[in-house]
Amino acid sequence: MASSAQSGGSSGGPAVPTVQRGIVKMVLSGCAIIVRGQPRGGPPPERQINLSNIRAGNLARRAAATQPDAKDTPDEPWAFPAREFLRKKLIGKEVCFTIENKTPQGREYGMIYLGKDTNGENIAESLVAEGLATRREGMRANNLEQNRLSECEEQAKAAKKGMWSEGNGSHTIRDLKYTIENPRHFVDSHHQKPVNAIIEHVRDGSVVRALLLPDNYLVTVMLSGIKCPTFRREADGSETPESFAAEAKFFTESRLLQRDVQIILESCHNQNILGTILHPNGNITELLLKEGFARCVDWSIAVYTRGAEKLRAAERFAKERRLRIWRDYVAPTANLDQKDKQFVAKVMQVLNADAIVVKLNSGDYKTIHLSSIRPPRLEGENTQDKNKKLRPLYDIPYMFEAREFLRKKLIGKKVNVTVDYIRPASLATETVPAFSERTCATVTIGGINIAEALVSKGLATVIRYRQDDDQRSSHYDELLAAEARAIKNGKGLHSKKEVPIHRVADISGDTQKAKQFLPFLQRAGRSEAVVEYVFSGSRLKLYLPKETCLITFLLAGIECPRGARNLPGLVQEGEPFSEEAMLFTKELVLQREVEVEVESMDKAGNFIGWLHIDGANLSVLLVEHALSKVHFTAERSSYYKSLLSAEEAAKQKKEKVWAHYEEQPAEEVTPVLEEKERSASYKPVFVTEITDDLHFYVQDVETGTQLEKLMENMRNDIASHPPVEGSYAPRRGEFCIAKFVDGEWYRARVEKVESPAKVHVFYIDYGNREVLPSTRLGTLPPAFSTRVLPAQATEYAFAFIQVPQDDDARTDAVDSVVRDIQNTQCLLNVEHLSASCPHVTLQFADSKGDVGLGLVKEGLVMVEVRKEKQFQKVITEYLNAQESAKSARLNLWRYGDFRADDADEFGYSR
Repeated sequence: MASSAQSGGSSGGPAVPTVQRGIVKMVLSGCAIIVRGQPRGGPPPERQINLSNIRAGNLARRAAATQPDAKDTPDEPWAFPAREFLRKKLIGKEVCFTIENKTPQGREYGMIYLGKDTNGENIAESLVAEGLATRREGMRANNLEQNRLSECEEQAKAAKKGMWSEGNGSHTIRDLKYTIENPRHFVDSHHQKPVNAIIEHVRDGSVVRALLLPDNYLVTVMLSGIKCPTFRREADGSETPESFAAEAKFFTESRLLQRDVQIILESCHNQNILGTILHPNGNITELLLKEGFARCVDWSIAVYTRGAEKLRAAERFAKERRLRIWRDYVAPTANLDQKDKQFVAKVMQVLNADAIVVKLNSGDYKTIHLSSIRPPRLEGENTQDKNKKLRPLYDIPYMFEAREFLRKKLIGKKVNVTVDYIRPASLATETVPAFSERTCATVTIGGINIAEALVSKGLATVIRYRQDDDQRSSHYDELLAAEARAIKNGKGLHSKKEVPIHRVADISGDTQKAKQFLPFLQRAGRSEAVVEYVFSGSRLKLYLPKETCLITFLLAGIECPRGARNLPGLVQEGEPFSEEAMLFTKELVLQREVEVEVESMDKAGNFIGWLHIDGANLSVLLVEHALSKVHFTAERSSYYKSLLSAEEAAKQKKEKVWAHYEEQPAEEVTPVLEEKERSASYKPVFVTEITDDLHFYVQDVETGTQLEKLMENMRNDIASHPPVEGSYAPRRGEFCIAKFVDGEWYRARVEKVESPAKVHVFYIDYGNREVLPSTRLGTLPPAFSTRVLPAQATEYAFAFIQVPQDDDARTDAVDSVVRDIQNTQCLLNVEHLSASCPHVTLQFADSKGDVGLGLVKEGLVMVEVRKEKQFQKVITEYLNAQESAKSARLNLWRYGDFRADDADEFGYSR
């Protein structure tokens, strides 16, 4: 038993003990406590007080690690209840005490009273009265205090309290467990539910020793997500506190030591448990941060169940006020004005997977790097062929996917930018290249953090920092969580699948390859492309996704100011407004998805043609904004009229390239009346179908609304009374309704019945044909018959041209017509009749260009020479176009004039 020594007095008479006061910090056992004073500028002084004249049981002790043969000592009966009695009564309370005896070793013995004076509860008497302590053996009741102790003991015995109750008190002995065999399993088994506990010891502000109840596990708990200054152990065994270590420890002790708490077990680190300690008065983790006693740590903040953002916010609070460990703190963006810390900007370019160029409201451009992420990079030294030039966008795995993700999400959009830190410029080393100063920021669009989205898709990784490095993303924890999800789900860079390979052919400046590609691009009509680079106002580098190639593209039909050029030995200055033209083109099309029409190529292997962005022709836009002039080569283009009207409007404004323009006096021209040669009465039609023999079907625009109304009523009627599947027996020549691939019903005519599964039908309002099973056919309701509205698709053929008999040549011509006029409105004029169908000329609705003449100009068809006098003028125009195509060796004429010797083989007659 641990007994206290009897206090002695002097032989000359008892001295009056001095009453002292303090706050109970800790209860060591049933007869010893530690009291402390009030803190003044730091942790207060402490002293241990042992209760005089009584004894209580010894608490369990663990064997010293330095003594391998020693064994753990268990609790003595009623030792823990005595300790608990005092803990619940005294911890954090003010007491007064008198020192009655002090041993040579410095141990002090005395009386302790609850409250500010000796009129309060006598703690020793309370213990004895509850049967949790006994009077010291051999003590005689020769004074008032001892008499009261004796009376209390007798009363406890009579009431059979505590140790005087029946039995040996074995039920009061704890089965203490100092180690856990499987900490991970132990933590997981509690499912993050609060566990009742008593904090037995505070090692430093963020590490405690806790007794978990009711199973009596004695475990070390490290507070998740934070770290306080610690006590560094020296070689001689002494401890040196880091700055504010003692203050942080006192902060935690004064609030948690020997308090009843609840602990959420969140993870484990070696034998130590990571957790959050909950007290009725608050969360110690967040309090330590808010008071500047701790900093957030990345390695454990993710397991904090109440959200990492709460911890970061508490840390920010202390940083902003420079509290304690942050007394010398300088924010990464401290030197920036508020308008430079947070702003809205428009994304103009994606540089790679972690950087963008934005345009500020002031009109200035600024490069922004996404905070705390690293783009994909080559791993290892031998992954790249040393003889091959590295193209990072295509050769580094997932770099292209990352760039495309950012490009599609951001280009041309307004984003919110919050600057997190400025990375200063660095000099080059043997392994790391030099870097200029970088502005690193969190970029969001529609509330989505772009860096987080990129990381969550496995298209970037998160940079790890030293713990004291504050230059990081303000949403660093979300980035770490996103990366953890990407790794778990095997996304992108973390995937175990085969790395995507991008084989992109760069044919810029390669004349041979360009010649091979030219026919394909010409036949393709409008092709999808992405503008990768803008060299000048009219010179661009394009990526064609379908062809997976890079080409240099020159805008047709315009003369753009030439930019500055670096020539050997000198720098050639750019022409006026060349920079403005380049910026205009950059802002409009850089990294945007566009459509291009390739017409030809130059000697250097650069393709020439038209570029369309959101339906607008870039050549026309440059001319419209007085940044280019119309080139004479545009005369043969369908965009010539648009270019001329744009140029005329720009000239009138006298801006930029037309700033010094002076209008020439118009010469008086005497109009010459021409003899009317043929009847030209063009009517608007809508082209719905092109056949393989170059005939086409059109709808009359004037009756279009009637057809729409009929179709709507018919479909409503069918929806109300759907045909019974299989009930219709098709017969050749009969009108019916047919369900097209889009799931809608249309009017049709049965042309041939092979079997119930193969019925050939012709859609009478659109001109297309299809083979269907009879189950997708039905009877045409009389209310929608051809008597109510005649068939709307009328067949025509082109006048003045010969359709090629050669299959490939005819296919080229048909493809060209399909691209140009199918599903578009045109103007139609009947020229002459034939046995099969009327022959007509078609004009584009906007440019009024002749479609048939365009086919002749492209060398896709030959001219049909007719003898009628009224057609001679138009025939002459067609023949001149044919000669031009022949001279340029276009399509049919690529091998010269074949008509002399093998015209029959090609299916033509001269």
